Amino acid sequence: MVLKTIFAISKKQNYTMDFNLSEEHLMIRDAARDFARTELLPGVIERDNKQEFPAEQVKKMGELGFLGLMVDPKYGGSGMDAISYVIVMEELSKVDASASVIVSVNNSLVCYGLETYGSEAQKQKYLTKLATGQSIGAFCLSEPEAGSDATSQRTTAIDMGDHYLLNGTKNWITNGGSADFYLVIAQTDKEKGHKGINAFIVEKTWEGFEVGPKEDKLGIRGSDTHTLNFNDVKIPKENRIGEDGFGFKFAMKTLSGGRIGIAAQALGIAQGAYEMARDYSKIRKAFGTEICNHQAIAFKLADMHLEIEAARHLVMKSAWEKDNGINYDMSSAMAKLKASKVAMDVTVEAVQVHGGNGFVKEYHVERMMRDAKITQIYEGTSEVQKIVISRGLLRD
Repeated sequence: MVLKTIFAISKKQNYTMDFNLSEEHLMIRDAARDFARTELLPGVIERDNKQEFPAEQVKKMGELGFLGLMVDPKYGGSGMDAISYVIVMEELSKVDASASVIVSVNNSLVCYGLETYGSEAQKQKYLTKLATGQSIGAFCLSEPEAGSDATSQRTTAIDMGDHYLLNGTKNWITNGGSADFYLVIAQTDKEKGHKGINAFIVEKTWEGFEVGPKEDKLGIRGSDTHTLNFNDVKIPKENRIGEDGFGFKFAMKTLSGGRIGIAAQALGIAQGAYEMARDYSKIRKAFGTEICNHQAIAFKLADMHLEIEAARHLVMKSAWEKDNGINYDMSSAMAKLKASKVAMDVTVEAVQVHGGNGFVKEYHVERMMRDAKITQIYEGTSEVQKIVISRGLLRD
């Protein structure tokens, strides 16, 4: 009787659980898919070989609103939800993960951080340009000795009264050479530990700011990753984000959303590789029939699809929680941990399904396998995600 009563109440409240995308979300998916196929796919192998930043494609993504997807329209953004962001990231990543990580950083780390925690003056000066694609942003947290251990900041920003003086080095910065504005995390008061860390907006043209050589990477070779050096860079007081000592919290809160973007990127890489393997298996023949008819290959495809769907549900759940104002720290960590592992596993199997052809660049899957690995490393390694998840489990 108790269960019947509860169910009757839920029916009156018209409670539903819907796993289908809305009409608007489907339109967004189709737009992103079309852009990926018509604009990103041509030349993607060449850009990977040459480590060429997709400047023309990034400009077009800005014009389409991809660089400010979740930003309020009053600041030039598209005003979309996190579900839309995940959909766009997946579709772009199915074709070109180098392009999608540019979208991820600009949206999740830079625009989100500024819109959520920046002052109105900072939003008017910087966010309006970043959201429209007029400018590109970069997020600068990692250092030679402060990657996963973000509390060990060696970069310092000394309070000089009317300005801060920034000195130090940042490593592995996505958009490092192409960005116009940089969100830099630095230590202001070492005695206060993580409470003495601040976040600052730094402009590329400021004296003392130097962009180091581009990293020669295993994957996502089309995105530019650089070391950045700061030598007595003067930062106006108005370019500090939030109250004094807010920097570490700013970085952690921003990274939680960033993990949703990277989880969606990993999901897209896996989905793209799976589709290529599935389609290839339908035309490649061995022992008198298409290889998809052999149980060894059919079971691989089944396992790949199963894991991708499991990852997709975690990614969508974390985006849904963000859209509904629910704490998504733990769900985003789970989504990234699962999706990045699936991306690595699926791309390896996609190469296997392709056989010898999978080992050559023409068939794309070897590039996707190389691209997949970074999703287990940046914006928090898989080991860091397990720390976040375990702390969440043990907190209550």
